[in-house]
Amino acid sequence: MTAEKSRLPSVLVVEDEPLIRMDAVDMIEDAGFKVYEAASADAAIALLEQHSDIGIIFTDIDMPGSMDGLKLAAYVRDRWPPVAIVIASGIVEVGKDTMPEGSIFFAKPYATSHITKALQDIAATMG
Repeated sequence: MTAEKSRLPSVLVVEDEPLIRMDAVDMIEDAGFKVYEAASADAAIALLEQHSDIGIIFTDIDMPGSMDGLKLAAYVRDRWPPVAIVIASGIVEVGKDTMPEGSIFFAKPYATSHITKALQDIAATMG
């Protein structure tokens, strides 16, 4: 692991579509971050409980399971307040009032450069 990668917070990608999740993981790893991945909110919560190095979640909204990405984001904000939240969706338009405070929203399809810049900006404020 490079010194740069060790200083960056790890990112948890939460996306139920395998190909989209794989692309997101590759994009974020290419930006220098360590990445965990989950296909559901329940799996994401389990990973958050196991890995204290996760500093950012990057979640889709529309997912099967006990909660969607917005509910997951609210849960993470309550349980792990320092974790930054980036939300993406191609189906749902989201108002600021429906997202946890401090969350960032991107409509799909998103530009890789916009996501990586947002993650780097978040990491810079955590450093």
